[in-house]
Amino acid sequence: MRIAILGAGSIAFGMAAFLAEAGHMPVLWSPSGKGTEALAGKGHLVASGSVSYSGPVGVASTCGDAVSGADVVIVALPANGHRAVFDMLSAHLKEGQPVIISSHSSFGALYLSRRLAEQGISLPIIVWGTTLLTGRRQPDGVSVSVNTVRQKVDFATLPKAAAEEGNTLCTTLFGDRFVEREGLLAIALSNLNPQNHLGIALLNLTRMEKGETWGQGEHVTPAVGHLIEALDAERLAIAASFGLTVKTVREHFSQSFHVPMGSVSQMNQLMHSEGRGGYGPATTDSRYILEDVPFGLLPTVLLGRIAGRPAILHEAGIRMFAAAIDRDLEADNDLLSDLSLGALTPSALKALCSEGFSI
Repeated sequence: MRIAILGAGSIAFGMAAFLAEAGHMPVLWSPSGKGTEALAGKGHLVASGSVSYSGPVGVASTCGDAVSGADVVIVALPANGHRAVFDMLSAHLKEGQPVIISSHSSFGALYLSRRLAEQGISLPIIVWGTTLLTGRRQPDGVSVSVNTVRQKVDFATLPKAAAEEGNTLCTTLFGDRFVEREGLLAIALSNLNPQNHLGIALLNLTRMEKGETWGQGEHVTPAVGHLIEALDAERLAIAASFGLTVKTVREHFSQSFHVPMGSVSQMNQLMHSEGRGGYGPATTDSRYILEDVPFGLLPTVLLGRIAGRPAILHEAGIRMFAAAIDRDLEADNDLLSDLSLGALTPSALKALCSEGFSI
């Protein structure tokens, strides 16, 4: 298949290598153009670690060029770039052309659904609760080190009736690893990175600020693990109030990083001892704060308010990070303000997250 990948970071490069190694034809597009400059010149991508590939991949100069003729479009870039890309993407999509959002944040699928409905276009939007893999793009701009390929990835579709089609497509491209959840609302409560990064970044903030090189898994100490598990309890309570089943943070770490089930700290310490714990951010100008707070924590707080289950720790985390870096992080979210979800009842929100916007 020809697959358009909108994004040029670690995840996009890793997915391109995964797909190319499997015999597909990925085409990368960088919104700024900078992310694919070196790759466009060389035309050769190198992946090491959990994905091994060395060979050609496509590079598109415009969003339209990437999407034209693609069997699938994958949005694989930070959430703070989703709205701008959705606005560009909606002008090029064709009827029935599937879109995968990897990973979904802040009800972006509803924003895209509304844009497409305004244009009279119907297509399946497939949302993932997390990324296929983790990794780090290398400074040379043509290579990526893939740390892990997840065993399980939660997904849902908008509309919900397209779930079987979505599962078949994802499995064809990436293997038998996809777990269907109960619609977009369940996926909105399945992205665990923001809550995990809250605990990790908040309790290691000075390491980030001082630019230290520090092992992330090593520094998920028992105290950090306890905070992450308490944040997880808030998220699970909100999901239960909507009648939804989502995986726990312990299941997430075990399935994502191939470690036996234990406490969050125990699993991270094991990953560190095996050399798979990764490194924490070396700056406060990090996606752990600038992306995960406005686009990850804020939607959970909103859902807690709608459900009558306040996410007190999540809200406190937003305010503490905003105070620490002296920035209104809530104002950075450019998706939620246009959707007005706070005015909906739980049942109305659940219905919208099942069907999306109508043409």
